[in-house]
Order: sequence, then structure tokens, then C-alpha cells
Amino acid sequence: MQLVEPRPARPVPIRITPLIDVVFILLVFFMLTSRLLPVSFMELSNSTGDTSPVTGEPVPEVTVQRDGKAQWKGETWTVEALVSELRASGVNEINLATASATRLTDFTTAYSRLSDSGITTHWKRTPQPAEQP
Repeated sequence: MQLVEPRPARPVPIRITPLIDVVFILLVFFMLTSRLLPVSFMELSNSTGDTSPVTGEPVPEVTVQRDGKAQWKGETWTVEALVSELRASGVNEINLATASATRLTDFTTAYSRLSDSGITTHWKRTPQPAEQP
């Protein structure tokens, strides 16, 4: 004799609502506990050594001046003239630095023009001048 009737054979439905609740709780937990890396600590791959890592030869340094012209070997050049001179001299790699008051537009223009012409260009950060009291 059976006291309880057996359940009818039908599939048990999967309830998604509790699963979604758990996923949202985990999402909120990771959003609140994760720490993002500040941009000031981001390191970019940029080799500005005095010698080429491939050939060991000295890498020339070109400085972008305040007026957008470039200085190399003590002479001032326009960027287009500098590209031609570097190609004629067989220079394929340079370090590009800036003067203290160089505009970002002038730097990026010179960097793009040199890179587009096939010259491997490494940018070099110019140290800030010390503040005067």
C-alpha cells in the first residue's frame, strides 16, 4: 500500500532567475573590488638608448624646436628637408626629442612624417626644467 502517490514523470524546469541574480552579484563585487592601473604608471615600449640595439652604432638625436623645425647636428631643418637629409646620410633610426616649449602638434607631425618615411623613430621625453622659487 502506498501512502503518497508518485510524481508524474515530467521534466523539471530550470529556473534562471536565481542564476541571473548570482551573476549580477558577482559582477557588482568585481566592479567594486577591482583596481584599475593609473595611466601615469603605464609603460610604453620605447628604446631611446644612445646606441642602436641591433647594430650598436650611435643613434642620432633630433630635437623638434618651438617653431616646428627640427635641429640635427647643430643645424635647423624643416621636417621635409630633414627626412631627405637623413635618407641621404643613410640614417634609418633616430631619437626624437623636443625643446621645452614645443607644441604637441609639431611633435606629432614630425614623428608621423619621419615614421611614414621609413625612419625608425623613438620619442624621447625631455626632462622638465626645475621650477624657480
